[in-house]
Amino acid sequence: MTQPNHASAAERRKAGVYAFLAAAFYAVSTPVAKTLLQSVGAIVLAGLLYLGAGLGMLLLRAARRGAGIKDREEPLGRGERKYVLAMVALDVMAPILLLAGLKLAAAANVSLLNNFEIVATTLFAWLLFQERVSGRLWAGILLVTAATAMLSLRDLDSLRFSAGSLLVLLACACWGLENNCTRMLSSKDARQIVVIKGLGSGGASLVIGLLAGEALPGVLIAMQSLALGFFSYGLSVYLYVKAQRHLGAAKTSAYYAVAPFIGALLSLALFREVPGALFWAALAVMALGTAFVNKG
Repeated sequence: MTQPNHASAAERRKAGVYAFLAAAFYAVSTPVAKTLLQSVGAIVLAGLLYLGAGLGMLLLRAARRGAGIKDREEPLGRGERKYVLAMVALDVMAPILLLAGLKLAAAANVSLLNNFEIVATTLFAWLLFQERVSGRLWAGILLVTAATAMLSLRDLDSLRFSAGSLLVLLACACWGLENNCTRMLSSKDARQIVVIKGLGSGGASLVIGLLAGEALPGVLIAMQSLALGFFSYGLSVYLYVKAQRHLGAAKTSAYYAVAPFIGALLSLALFREVPGALFWAALAVMALGTAFVNKG
């Protein structure tokens, strides 16, 4: 596996583009999923999005093989099994914890606490996986976290710590650890990782949603959800894995923090939701943080 600090400048620049594109693809899911949630439950939708990622990438792999294009990337082996199992399990646990927390905590609180995923990813990378985190990278991560926190703030009176808040923090910790497990697989076949992640996490989430009483949507909504999952989750995770090869988990996660801003701009185009002054102030902080991350 290529270590982040051993990657060439060209490799890091290319990985930075991958990370940004991954965030952009993921950002599309927010405004589009907002419309789908009117017709399907949250847990079932999460399952369909993951399944769309896995099924779409599986079909893409089959099409490549049918065209005689050989995969040059090394497939996953037995040595990565523990990281694969952890990745899938954590991807199932995190949304459940988040939804449970959302029922108990104020929406503003949940949005703000969601930013802890960036910090959790960095802490796990540093403490458990011995990934080097420079002072400049720490500064960039703190700035992008502050920027996303600014974007989340709406009503200061609603910000209270509670049992729901603890569940949200646990969800973010799950995602942070999952990001690092994915990093340990990033030198392997990225398409295979997406297939396993999508089918494993999606299938489990779909079963949990149905057991929780949510219903399957109609064929049209289901197909739209699967298509969104392929583009916003499948392609996003594929590029995310490729970025991690040369950037590491902490730095790639920091790049991903631009997603809320891209989502906000897409909401402006789709729903005519005009951002306020706080959005542009947060965008400036994000730009500064991204510059630190890029040089960290």
